[in-house]
Amino acid sequence: MNNNSNFKKGFHSICVKDPLIDGLSAHIPPIYATSTFAYENLEAAFDFFKSGGKNKDVYTYSRLGNPTVRFVADKIAALEAFGLDDISVFGLLFSSGMAAISAGILSFVKAGDKIITQGNLYGTTNELMVSFLKDYGIETIYADFTDLNFVEDAIINDEKIKLMYIETPANPTLACYNIDGLAAIAQNLGVKTIVDNTFATPYVQQPLKYGIDMVVHSSTKFLNGHGTATTGVLIGVEDGELFKRAYGIQKMIGAVCSPFDAFLLNNGVKTLALRMEQHQKNAMHLARFLSQRLEVEKVNYLGLETHENHELAKAQMNGFTGMLSFELKGGLDAGMNFMRGITFCTLTATLGTADTLVTHSASTSHVNVPREQRYQYGITDGLIRVSVGLENIEDVIADFENAFKNI
Repeated sequence: MNNNSNFKKGFHSICVKDPLIDGLSAHIPPIYATSTFAYENLEAAFDFFKSGGKNKDVYTYSRLGNPTVRFVADKIAALEAFGLDDISVFGLLFSSGMAAISAGILSFVKAGDKIITQGNLYGTTNELMVSFLKDYGIETIYADFTDLNFVEDAIINDEKIKLMYIETPANPTLACYNIDGLAAIAQNLGVKTIVDNTFATPYVQQPLKYGIDMVVHSSTKFLNGHGTATTGVLIGVEDGELFKRAYGIQKMIGAVCSPFDAFLLNNGVKTLALRMEQHQKNAMHLARFLSQRLEVEKVNYLGLETHENHELAKAQMNGFTGMLSFELKGGLDAGMNFMRGITFCTLTATLGTADTLVTHSASTSHVNVPREQRYQYGITDGLIRVSVGLENIEDVIADFENAFKNI
């Protein structure tokens, strides 16, 4: 666990600096590529197992804890709780973002409980809730998170709702939700909260400061920043029991991050703040370009004053992220033809790397979401999602101009 009072340095400094975790004081912490650790003595092993994994001075088996993995988890937890000196937090690294999300959800709900969430979730998160969890007696209720009165009434009228799951900004429409308002409702009614902060990163948004119980990331994305490893991270507010539950789930399911992937993640985190500044700068340029195109029906970028959530984003975020999406007037045919016209940017279903990535959401990340649900939340057949990279933005715009000619 981290006590935030130990982290008085600036955000950039936390990103860059690493602890000395080996006897040789290596400048770059080593990769502990070992499955097991020898006990110094029998008492040390007893202490570790009795502590439920909280004793960070003892390692026994890499599924239960690894020095490389643990210090990177601690660093990201410190970033999520930066400036919040009155709370204690912990971080856990997982083998993927979905592993972190699954462990986070299962820390709060069991058979017979319900989750309240939005309809415009990342496709696999939605599939987890409506397919997998449903089979185990956990029901999902969709709500319009922009209507706080509706959300409050829904929870008041259904005592089985135990968890509020929020994704903001949402994938892929960039819808932004009032974290402060939603957290207040949940706290008043005894409901736990999780925010997926993948799109924003802790550099842009810190949900914990609004009273959110847990934050999750697909750290494969912006936190890593280079597309070199698949990882997930869960950051929780320590209340005496939450770490025990989340760590226990990870221990039993075994969805742990490898030391090498943690090492690669840490290399990316070192430049997080610098990268996010350039991602956002380029995204604003591209959004303004797209808003002038006749082929485009709508541009979803929180930095544009025309976006319906612009003022909310200004209030609860320290920027507008490097993500945007736009809807083409020609629907599916226009979307597919535009994608075929891309030659410089990269066509892929992921996000958050150094290069600009272009995705047709309806046929990739949200292919298993029912069409009616997609359309209800603005995920149309003509929607294109863009993770804006670090290239010269003029080159990205030139590629888009050529792609528009293909429609």
